[in-house]
Amino acid sequence: MTTTSDTTGPTSSGPISSGPTDSGPATASGTAASDPTAATGRTATTGTADSGATASATATGTTTSGATSPATTPSGCPVAHGSVPLSGPRFQSDPVQLYRDMRRDHGAVAPVVLDGGVPAWLVLGYRELHQVTGDPVLFSRDSELWNQWDRIPADWPLLPMIGRGQNSILYTVGERHSVRAMMISNALEGVDPFSLKRYAEEFADELIDRFCTKGAVDIIAEYAKLLPALVLARIYGFSDEEAYPLVGAINDMIDGRERALAGQQHLATSMFRLLADKHAEPGDDVASRMLADTGGFTDEEVAQDLMVMMAAGHQPTADWMGNSLRLMLTDERFAASLSGGRHSVAEAMNEVLWEDTPTQNVAGRWASRDTHLGGRHVRAGDLLLLGIAAANGDPQVRTHASALTGGNNAFLSFGHGEHRCPFPAQETSEVIARTGIEVLLDRLPDVDLAVPAEQLTRRPSPWLRGLTDLPVLFTPTPALGRPGSHGGPA
Repeated sequence: MTTTSDTTGPTSSGPISSGPTDSGPATASGTAASDPTAATGRTATTGTADSGATASATATGTTTSGATSPATTPSGCPVAHGSVPLSGPRFQSDPVQLYRDMRRDHGAVAPVVLDGGVPAWLVLGYRELHQVTGDPVLFSRDSELWNQWDRIPADWPLLPMIGRGQNSILYTVGERHSVRAMMISNALEGVDPFSLKRYAEEFADELIDRFCTKGAVDIIAEYAKLLPALVLARIYGFSDEEAYPLVGAINDMIDGRERALAGQQHLATSMFRLLADKHAEPGDDVASRMLADTGGFTDEEVAQDLMVMMAAGHQPTADWMGNSLRLMLTDERFAASLSGGRHSVAEAMNEVLWEDTPTQNVAGRWASRDTHLGGRHVRAGDLLLLGIAAANGDPQVRTHASALTGGNNAFLSFGHGEHRCPFPAQETSEVIARTGIEVLLDRLPDVDLAVPAEQLTRRPSPWLRGLTDLPVLFTPTPALGRPGSHGGPA
């Protein structure tokens, strides 16, 4: 099934595209427009989350030792002249300017180098990204097509993200993917929205009770990195006593350090135990609904999908919360209404999806045959990385980038096409993040940064963009209830 090619990666052929054509890029809903920022509607599709694929694969953004062009792959194959290493401090400190520079130098599709000198394409243009994600036949999710597999060592650090033979929906294609995606969407649609919001409020209050009397806290470590997974664990069918150890395992796995494998094993064991419990005693939860309508998929496949859904739903939501709170605490456009406006929470969250989206780049798509994209000659089997952050900032669609985006949600932060984030999952993430922020501001109305804004740091990753910490100060307030009432540490 693997497709080979005369070349071994991206090469420059033909003129570099200067960007989208005069006909105008396509909006996120698939209609042509000269300015997609006029679009305001969401597209309710039933795909699988491109936007969370990075988190679900536990990518950590390991830096590469490869130099800038000319570089060499392990077998001696030359990488395109001028290829950009997909690593380095600029992804952490100033990705917006970095993507502008790459677009200026390379056009809408840029040659990049991954760890070990492995070549790929980074799709920077909004229209080009829309084209790639909208054509699953030409640009496939099947990683077996990759023309670099014979050069990838067994210990390549990006293997968890660009996997081979993985038994999850991330790499399922065609009709089988459609059936699998529908199973997941149906299970998520069964979550009562009022119950979801109530769960988010309950866990938010419980977490805030742990630190509200102290007057200071790191919002990331003590709140944002816990809340999404706790809520997801409950709606998936875990007991609250099981939820806290599960959250710790998920964070260990995503952090990618010495406890990553143990965290992954705990998550897998928990999912298989959950399915066994739900076979014996089904409930009103996501896991039970998936087992009741498996579409012919095995328990192992259902467990893999639940693991993907948990990781992909947790980390981007946690980063969405952190990035939105950072914006509200540092941007004067939001600061004036910080303590009084729930409306400003929605505006800040929408702004983040355009300007500071948690999922920056996603791997990926593989060309099923030779083609052209953005003025580049893409060979069969080439890997294309989805530059979500760069596409959201494409000047062809963001002609007034300094203006607030308002209710415009034509961003690509949840992906596009049949592999986009399922719409029910997007709604779940939004409810958890927005509720978490609103409850925090209600409980701690004078919350403020404990350090100058310029001292806030990001994780050093080109894939996921989130804060390492967010230290804040506030007036101590009494707790509402008993901390740890659902089994978590007090």
